[in-house]
Formats: sequence, structure tokens, C-alpha cells
Amino acid sequence: MQSVKPTERAVIASQIVTKLAASTQDVRVSDVRIGLGYTAVKLMDNRLGVAYTFREEARGGCSVFHGLRPLSDRPASELLALLDSSDLIEAGVGLACANALSNKPEEGLLDGDILDHLDLRLTDHVGMVGHFGPLVKTLKERARSLTVFERIKEPHGELRPAEEANEILPHCQVALISATSIINHTIDDILQLVRGCREVAVLGASTPMLPEVFSSANVTLLSGVVVKEAMDVLRIVSEGGGMRQFSPYIRKVSLRVANSKTC
Repeated sequence: MQSVKPTERAVIASQIVTKLAASTQDVRVSDVRIGLGYTAVKLMDNRLGVAYTFREEARGGCSVFHGLRPLSDRPASELLALLDSSDLIEAGVGLACANALSNKPEEGLLDGDILDHLDLRLTDHVGMVGHFGPLVKTLKERARSLTVFERIKEPHGELRPAEEANEILPHCQVALISATSIINHTIDDILQLVRGCREVAVLGASTPMLPEVFSSANVTLLSGVVVKEAMDVLRIVSEGGGMRQFSPYIRKVSLRVANSKTC
């Protein structure tokens, strides 16, 4: 989902790279899979992270990755740096590497679906950047309204063209932002649109669980995944699978972000 023109300076992406730089020391990559649905990066210590693959944005015909070769057995720092790339396939590899480094089974993580932890009220207008179909029914029942912004030309039900986010999002009380916006570098401008929202969540399997990065950026909740079975997720990525197939092999987690809204 690309709701606004990407900012020239990808602040969130750059902060993720800076935050994780120290943790890449002596860490190497053992495997990389760029699947049709998701990209996966596995580290030598068996940690694995995933991120969305913008396959519709792939360039170069039969060879869609034009960066480092080979990707395996490189320092994790080299793949992490790709998150700053303007090539969305490369940036997806960078975010998957970031998630392998950051999404660990640490204390403080809240288990379960994001709806178990979202501060949602019957009077809320909810804006969703990116269509998370399984959440729609419950959100419509628990809020006053739901507007979903996607890359479509004409409105359809609760789906609105992405360009309308600029006008509608600032008037919402709750915003749900797909972490894929980190890959296409639109998240910085989206976060500016939702700075008046009471609850701002970044969600999806692409979400890096790094509250320090988001604490000054209006975000109140992160919702992502921790991979439990790396080899099973690698296989699913290679076979073109996604979240539905990941379910037995991942842990859905959320994390409250301490900032001026939640302190």
C-alpha cells in the first residue's frame, strides 16, 4: 500500500538500520528466499525474519534482484543496509534481515492477535493503510467507522483509493498502518498524517519490534511475528505461501510503545 508519495529521506528505515547496527557484529546470513508473497532472511544462529515482497514492483525481467551476489554467507550488516534502497525488492530483503535481528522471544511481548490489545472504542473512526481482511469484520463491529486505503482507482465498500488517505486519516482516532510502508518508504509521511490519532498501530509480519525507533513517531502499538520454526517458514516462503501457512510456525506478538501518548 502506497498512500502518499515516498518521502525523500526515509527516516524510519534509517533509524531501524542505525538501531540494529551494533547487533550485526559478527552475525552472518545463512539463507535468503525472495518468494512471491514474502521474503525471508535466516541468520547463522537460526533466527529468521520475514517481510512482504513487492513482486508487482520487481524490475529486470527474469532477474529481479540486482544487488549483492550471493546473498548467503554475507555479514548481516550488508543485508540490513539494503533497507535504505529505493529498489523495493532490495528494501524487502533489508527489512527481513532487520526482523531476523530484532524479533526475538523477549519479555514484555503480548501474545495473540492485535485486536486483543488495540485500544478501540465505539465512537472511533478507524483508518487502515493496507487491507487486512481478517480484521475488517471485528473492526466494523467495534468502531463507529472503518476506512481502508488501498491502491485502487475507484471506491468499493470500505475500500478507498490510497490518495484519499491524505484527507481522511487526520480525522481518525485510530490508525492501523501496514509495515510494508517501511519498505516503500511511505511510512514517514503516513505517520505525519496520523499524528493526532489516539492509537496508532504498525502491524503485519513485516513489523520490526523496535519500540525505540517508533517512540517519537506517534506510534503506540507494534504488532508483528516471532518465527519459531525457521526451516518451515523458509519452505513456505519458497512455495509462495503467506501468513495463513505461517501460523503453526510463528508467534503473533504485540508490544506497547511508550511515548507522550501512553506515558
